[in-house]
Amino acid sequence: MDIVELVRTRYTTKHYDPARRISDRDIADLMEVLRLSPSSVNSQPWHFFVTGTDEGKARVMPAVLDFNRPRVADASHLVVFAVPVEFTEERFRRLVAQELADGRVTAEDAASGAADAGRRHFVGLHQVTQEELLSWETRQAYIAMGFLLWAAAERGIDSTCLEGLDMAKMDECLGLAEKGLRTVCAVSLGYRLPEDSNAARPKSRLPMDEVVTVF
Repeated sequence: MDIVELVRTRYTTKHYDPARRISDRDIADLMEVLRLSPSSVNSQPWHFFVTGTDEGKARVMPAVLDFNRPRVADASHLVVFAVPVEFTEERFRRLVAQELADGRVTAEDAASGAADAGRRHFVGLHQVTQEELLSWETRQAYIAMGFLLWAAAERGIDSTCLEGLDMAKMDECLGLAEKGLRTVCAVSLGYRLPEDSNAARPKSRLPMDEVVTVF
């Protein structure tokens, strides 16, 4: 499908068909899209928790605000986006080790610290306070979320971005405190009901000249 047409036809699903399931292959591909998503200085400050079972959805349902519960219960899958509470030394080292294994950096640069000097500097700019770190990491997570929404639409899979959550409760439901993580958002994935109220509504966006300036 043409990329503009894809965006024109993609919409936020309000009512999912509980009888329809996303295939394991499609879910695996969508998780790979999340894994490959870009982030500032290749920081990858995220972890994605995915469930496609009634048991998994029931586990996190106490953290879902009432109006969003059908969008979790009836969807095929739910993805919860979490980010680190701290950007630790271990995380810096793990990133360099992976870049070395993937051939992105040299052993010499990895050993000398040159491989991630820029990353350490830039992360440091955003780690002065926990609030600033959370804000910066959340922005990275939302880049990944955008890639997920796009990829899902390309596969004909519907989606709903969810901020109507009790984030602290979600942390509790998933045991994130002991993992050094915190929830920032979630996405429901599945297939719309034919009578989904949002499907037939025209898309409404501000005109081009109000949102784009060529200079």
